Amino acid sequence: MRPEWVDHYGHMNLAPYVAVFDMATDVLWPSLGLGPAFRARNLGTFAAENWVSYRKEVRLDDPLSAGSEVLAHDEKRLLIRHRLFHAEAGFESARCELLFLCVDLLTRRVCPWPEEVRAAFATSPSGPPPERLGLRR
Repeated sequence: MRPEWVDHYGHMNLAPYVAVFDMATDVLWPSLGLGPAFRARNLGTFAAENWVSYRKEVRLDDPLSAGSEVLAHDEKRLLIRHRLFHAEAGFESARCELLFLCVDLLTRRVCPWPEEVRAAFATSPSGPPPERLGLRR
C-alpha cells in the first residue's frame, strides 16, 4: 500500500480502493483477450458502473493481494468482481463489482464482443452471483 493512500484515520481511503481495483482490471484483461491486440482492433472496454463494498480496514504497510472473477456476460457487456485481501492475514478488505461495455473506439459506440473474447469470458474463473450489479438493458 502506498503512503498517499492512507487517510487521517490511518487506514486506506476510499478513492485508492477504486484505483487498486482498476489495476486489478489491467491484470485480468490479457487473460480475457482484452489486451493490446484488442485495442489494435480499435476496440475498448468502458466501465459503465461500479460498486465497492468495504469489509475490513487495511493500514499502511499491510501487504495486499487481489483476486478477480467473471460473474456474467452477454453480447456487449461484461460483469466482473475483484476482491482485495490482506496478503498475510488472509481477510477480505473490500470487493468491487464492475460492469464493462465493449466499445468501437472509432465510432465511440457500444458494439458486440468478438467471438473469441466471449469464449474467453466463458472459460474464465467465475464466482457466486453478483451482489449489486447485473446485466440490465
